[in-house]
Amino acid sequence: MAQSGIPVPADRAEMPVFDAVLADIGDYQSIEQNLSTFSAHVTNIDFISRTATSHSLVLLDELGSATDPEEGAALAVAIAGHFGRTGCMTVISTHHTSLKVYGANTAGVVNASVGFDEATLRPTYELKIGVPGASAGINIAQRLGLNPAIISTARARLGTQARDVGEFLDRLHAELRQAESERLRLQARQQELERERAFLAAEGKREQQNKIREMEKKLESVLRDFEYHAREAVNAIQDKAAAQKVAKDAERKIAKLRREFREEFDSTVVAHASGADRGDPHAQPQVVKQVGEGDSVKLKSTGRAATISRKIDDNHFEVQIGAMKMKIARDDIAGVLVKARAANSPVQAARARGISVSLNNENEGQNAPSEINVIGYNVDDATREVQKFVDRAFLAGLPRVRVVHGSGMGILRRALRQALQQHPHVESVAEPPQNEGGGGATVAELRV
Repeated sequence: MAQSGIPVPADRAEMPVFDAVLADIGDYQSIEQNLSTFSAHVTNIDFISRTATSHSLVLLDELGSATDPEEGAALAVAIAGHFGRTGCMTVISTHHTSLKVYGANTAGVVNASVGFDEATLRPTYELKIGVPGASAGINIAQRLGLNPAIISTARARLGTQARDVGEFLDRLHAELRQAESERLRLQARQQELERERAFLAAEGKREQQNKIREMEKKLESVLRDFEYHAREAVNAIQDKAAAQKVAKDAERKIAKLRREFREEFDSTVVAHASGADRGDPHAQPQVVKQVGEGDSVKLKSTGRAATISRKIDDNHFEVQIGAMKMKIARDDIAGVLVKARAANSPVQAARARGISVSLNNENEGQNAPSEINVIGYNVDDATREVQKFVDRAFLAGLPRVRVVHGSGMGILRRALRQALQQHPHVESVAEPPQNEGGGGATVAELRV
């Protein structure tokens, strides 16, 4: 086919170039030339043996047939040996057992057989390299319906050696069919395992994607915390120019943090998937842990103060902002402004338990001052002095005090009012009227 320019039906092939293709196929008997079938074959093979070279292709069909089987077999082995020594490529078809044994025991010679379905008496067109074929002539004759008596006589007359060889070849082909069936079963199992592996890989990918989404939510929560605190710091500065500068700095820091989070996101996902971030407080969003009903808190989502009216579960609360009620998550709480108190003051707590308590000023007879002036103090010093002042006023039994802090930029006023709102002895904080200082002072009502 290759030398005739016909495409060879193979994925890959290396073909020799033959100087001749010599064949003995068919029946060349001739009554006119006084040639029997065997004589015609011998004449043809003699010509081939004298013509063939090491670069020739020789095709011999049913070598050693049309004569006595034993002599034909011996002659077939001798002819095969001659062409083997010549070195030409030779393809021989035969039913002689001797030639099959020669192929199995001689170097450079390979047996091959074609598949045959004994049940349907049809070829399977399957080439098996290295395995001699089983002729199975008696079995085929039996399946074709030949007289059973003839079949029995034939089996009885079959030589012991030929019968053993035939049974061996039958058993060999049966084992080959069983091996082929096992190969198909293993191939099906391998395909099933491949499908299962692909399914598990897809499941693992989905699980990883879910963990990545969970990690993204965690990172977004951390970023919201930072953004909230950045905005709070900006809001604490009333000077417009300073606020704008701080706002720009905060935006730059936020953008930088986002870039850093994205650059480290892969390693963060790996840590989350392997569980390495469990128990790490820096890998978790900052949430307020101690919060209960009645507490005054500040919300991240609205930036406003709200009161905890009801605890839904460990991570969800119902809050009230003015007349409006809403449900929030724990991580929406920026911080606790005022903790709810079981009793309004230590004195009231003691009196509620039936204990008689009276307060005496250690400097009894002297009037405790009801006003303190902290203008010119920094925030820390002013806060410390005001807290001491409120403690002395509470012990002296004063119902109301006034703190003079001046107006300025409002930083000191805001800090002191927040400190007074969180003081345990203060009932309420308000800005006095203009004739009592207005925005430059703060009035605190003390608990009784």
